[in-house]
Amino acid sequence: QVQLAESGGGLVQAGGSLRLSCAASGGTFRLFTMGWFRQAPGKEREIVARIGFTGGTYYPDSVKGRFTISRDNAKSAAYLQMNSLKLEDTALYYCAAKESLGGPRRTAEEYNYWGQGTQVTVSS
Repeated sequence: QVQLAESGGGLVQAGGSLRLSCAASGGTFRLFTMGWFRQAPGKEREIVARIGFTGGTYYPDSVKGRFTISRDNAKSAAYLQMNSLKLEDTALYYCAAKESLGGPRRTAEEYNYWGQGTQVTVSS
């Protein structure tokens, strides 16, 4: 049974930074693709970062250069470092995992497991 739990969200001023953590249990973490998604009210859930089991990463243009995803297989954990935060980054952030290989791994429907989410609120 795979369980994911996010932490690290909170209230931060624009221009500030936050580091989100995702703790995983169960499964073979080192073989998972790990992703971070976010969803703001009235908007579609969107990917903000993903990292494959080989370490390859993807970021959409909206966060590229500001967000960094990483993983620590020894700790079965994934992280999202968020810098230069903007008001539009405000959302509920989810950690997700995909067991299988293949596919672009850039949409929510491709992922098998999800955390409960952690709120990130950016203020002016």
